[in-house]
Amino acid sequence: MSSNQAILGHPEVRIGAIAGFGGTTRLPRLIGKGRAAELLLTGNVIGAEEAYRIGLVNRIVAPDKLLVEAEAIVQEILCQAPISVKLTWEAIHRGSNLTLEESALLGADYFGLVASTDDFREGTKSFVEKTKPSFTGR
Repeated sequence: MSSNQAILGHPEVRIGAIAGFGGTTRLPRLIGKGRAAELLLTGNVIGAEEAYRIGLVNRIVAPDKLLVEAEAIVQEILCQAPISVKLTWEAIHRGSNLTLEESALLGADYFGLVASTDDFREGTKSFVEKTKPSFTGR
């Protein structure tokens, strides 16, 4: 998420440095090597609209709504089954460092883990009954 007034980039090359905080690692994975190379090698910055267009941010909001919108997303995540959230997050991050096949196997392993939880049974039952689930984290 980004403010509609945000300016994003890695201008480090303009002062004779290299992008820090994993910029050379994460940026290409987020927006592709070509776009990342252009931003990292020129030090150019982009606005929120361009960042959204290339997939660097997932939504744009007014600056005064940024915290409210971020908190709403957090609350929505907190309503989900905790074990599923944790393993989904882990699968996203661990899987991005694996081959496609290894990542798919990791996802399948994690699905097997959550399928044995009380929350999975509760969620499945609630889905069938069209009711709101009550997750316990077990």
